[in-house]
Amino acid sequence: MKKKWLLSIFASFMLVSGIGINAAEAATAEELTSTAKQYLGAPYKYGGTNIQTGIDCSGFTRYVFSQFGITLKRSSKEQYTQGTAVSKSDLQPGDLVFFNTSGSGISHVGIYLGDGQFISATTSDGVDIDDINDPYYWGSRYVGARRVAEFTTEQAEEVKEAAIDYSIYASRGEVATRLAQALNLDTSDTNSSFVDVKPEAKYAGAVTALQKLAVFTGDDNGKFNPGSPITRGQLAKVLVLAYGLELKGEAPTFADVPADHWAYEYVSILASNGIAFGKNDGTFGVDDYATLEHLDIFIERIQNLK
Repeated sequence: MKKKWLLSIFASFMLVSGIGINAAEAATAEELTSTAKQYLGAPYKYGGTNIQTGIDCSGFTRYVFSQFGITLKRSSKEQYTQGTAVSKSDLQPGDLVFFNTSGSGISHVGIYLGDGQFISATTSDGVDIDDINDPYYWGSRYVGARRVAEFTTEQAEEVKEAAIDYSIYASRGEVATRLAQALNLDTSDTNSSFVDVKPEAKYAGAVTALQKLAVFTGDDNGKFNPGSPITRGQLAKVLVLAYGLELKGEAPTFADVPADHWAYEYVSILASNGIAFGKNDGTFGVDDYATLEHLDIFIERIQNLK
């Protein structure tokens, strides 16, 4: 699956010495969190610092912040000494959140995104988005947060007003979770045959249920890749199979989905039913990553079909 890596972002910073907060004069919280999301699905590697070949949790936060001229220390324990402490109730997008996953103090760090979500490099799913209050894992392991940068007031207000950050790319795990819920599937069986879907994962039941319906298939290595983003073409296939949609009349054509394209049938069916539409340039955006907004809108339109 293709990766979308960071576009050049031009922002100036005034760095404060010591362990105080960096004043990000030209940066916004959205720029930082959007940058972090560009790396969804990047592989995990203990001690790794390379976003393409493998990176660990503190390496990931360090790498993202470095794009904005902010230097973080190497380990999660060291990063916990930077900036200023922030209570859980006062978290803002861009804050660093810390967890005790080893039983011996700070051992994991991520970047808070807002709406109770954070992004981090995990041992199971690589760079992934999780719920900070997840009762099955993260919630009980949360330790605290640090603010290492102050973002512009204008952006802070915009983020505060947004109930959901719909710029988040839809990961395969999140698609499975929301789709299983929309279909009212029995998700009690969490024993998926995918080697990277552990029974205790929050999406395990949904993945297993959809796997039984042959909606989702893994890669050549038997992996589901729950943290990887899904493209609009792949999402079209998943929705067509999940809902048993059929071609309705003559489907519109798209410049980037010729008749011999693997997604042609699925895109045609989705478009012929008025579920998905193309772009102004005549393309479908078949290889573009789908967002949670795309997913929710498509599901709603399917449910409203007569």
